[in-house]
Amino acid sequence: MRISTASVIAAALSLGTPAWAQVQGTQPKTPQAQSDESTVIRSIQVVDIKELQPEARSKVEAVVAKASEDDLKNLRGSIDASKEAVSALKAKGMSSAQVVAVNLTNGVLTLFTKTA
Repeated sequence: MRISTASVIAAALSLGTPAWAQVQGTQPKTPQAQSDESTVIRSIQVVDIKELQPEARSKVEAVVAKASEDDLKNLRGSIDASKEAVSALKAKGMSSAQVVAVNLTNGVLTLFTKTA
C-alpha cells in the first residue's frame, strides 16, 4: 500500500524519531530527496494512547499537550487526504479528529488516537 500524500509522509517521517515529536510543528530533518523505500507504507495501524505502556503514554501525552491546534489541524487534514488512513480509522470506529500523533517505522504507519 502506498500513500502518495506528501504531507502525511512529511508529518510521519523523522529518521526513526517517533512522529509524535512532529506534532509540535518541527520539520523533519531528512534530505529533500527521500528514497521510495522510506515513503512506502505497507500497513496502517490505529492505536489508542490508552493502550500504550505508561511510560510511552506519558511521553506522547506530554508532546501532544504542547501541540498547537494548527499542528493538529494540519496533521488531521493530511490523514483525511489518504483513503487508506481514513479506512483504517473507520475500521476501528474512529476518525481523524481523534488522531493526536503519527509514527512511520519500517513501513508501518501508526496513527495514535485519543478518545474522550
